[in-house]
Amino acid sequence: MGFETLLMTPGPTNTPERIFKAMARPIINHRGPAFRELYRSILENLKYAFQTRNDVFPLTASGTGGVECAVGNIVAPGDKVLTIHFGIFGERLREAVVRFGGKPVDVSAEWGENPSIEEVERALDENPDVKAVATVYNETSTGVTWRAIKELGELCQRHDKIFIVDAISILAGDELPVDEWKVDLCIAGSQKCLACPPGVSMVSVSERAYQVLRENKHRPFYFDLESYRSFAYERMETPFTPVLTLFYALDEALKFLREEGLENRIRRHRLCAEAFYEAFDRAGLRTVSKPENRSNTVIVLWNPPGIDGEEMRRMARENHGVVIGGGAGKLKGKCFRIGSMGIICQPFVSRTLKAVFDSLSKLGYGFPEEPSKIISEVEGKLEEGLGRLPPLSL
Repeated sequence: MGFETLLMTPGPTNTPERIFKAMARPIINHRGPAFRELYRSILENLKYAFQTRNDVFPLTASGTGGVECAVGNIVAPGDKVLTIHFGIFGERLREAVVRFGGKPVDVSAEWGENPSIEEVERALDENPDVKAVATVYNETSTGVTWRAIKELGELCQRHDKIFIVDAISILAGDELPVDEWKVDLCIAGSQKCLACPPGVSMVSVSERAYQVLRENKHRPFYFDLESYRSFAYERMETPFTPVLTLFYALDEALKFLREEGLENRIRRHRLCAEAFYEAFDRAGLRTVSKPENRSNTVIVLWNPPGIDGEEMRRMARENHGVVIGGGAGKLKGKCFRIGSMGIICQPFVSRTLKAVFDSLSKLGYGFPEEPSKIISEVEGKLEEGLGRLPPLSL
């Protein structure tokens, strides 16, 4: 797994060669039998990734397009939507509601924190006319995973509200059984835990969601989920021309996921994240998230006092070939972000730690322990844990 440049951003992530090779297949007629075979394979394996019996549709759009699709199909002008936000992507989800004429009812938390279920329930009791509840599961700007999606799904069922979840940076990297957790519309992105190039988003749709969106006369034309459903059921095609090369890539990425096994992929993400957190904790670095809500796919750390985070990132990139993300939104210039997703593995973790620690050392950061000792011990523990999982077939 030798990558000259290692992409350790919160997305896009490193893509294995087998997926790039799939993209080199000849362009086919998207209204012909070869495409129908490809599309059938994608739809079947997306249900596996989402752990759902309901429809999941791939869209020619980035993750934000998937959010716009989910929101636009449900929200009509004047509809009240309970929007839960604790970072920049939750705020963008709220903005999508506003753009479609919805009236947001806000439940928010400080960046690095997450709201409580009690706050959401109180807001629902005070606003019984809310049509839907929308939240981000994994907030990429802060490295916070709100581990309350199951409870939120149950709450939405009791209150008869549509439940929309932005899981773009976490699906296939952490637990998310869509049906069991009663998620009506779930959004994922190709370039995150599926280790696919960017450009495809995916949206799962429950029967409850279909019942609601059919009544929405303002739903989008291009992202009309009822249209996607009728084209899939009647023709096994998409309503509009899909991005064929990325559909090839997605098909291969989903086959790769099947081979590894969803549970194994989730465990691999967790083990690699734990290695990062142990190393950074021992190095005296602080995460924006709290120990109880730390993400297994995006690690966000405060720049140490007196250290220029942008310079550290430049040194990691130029001296080690490791590309690390900067802060987003109001955290820009205050922190750095590491994507621990996709084909994340022990060599990637080790190389990233060496790049960060070496750059910090040269910038005068004082480590409480010898950096090489931290890395060596974390490497050994991670190697042992990953050794119990099947090897990656890249």
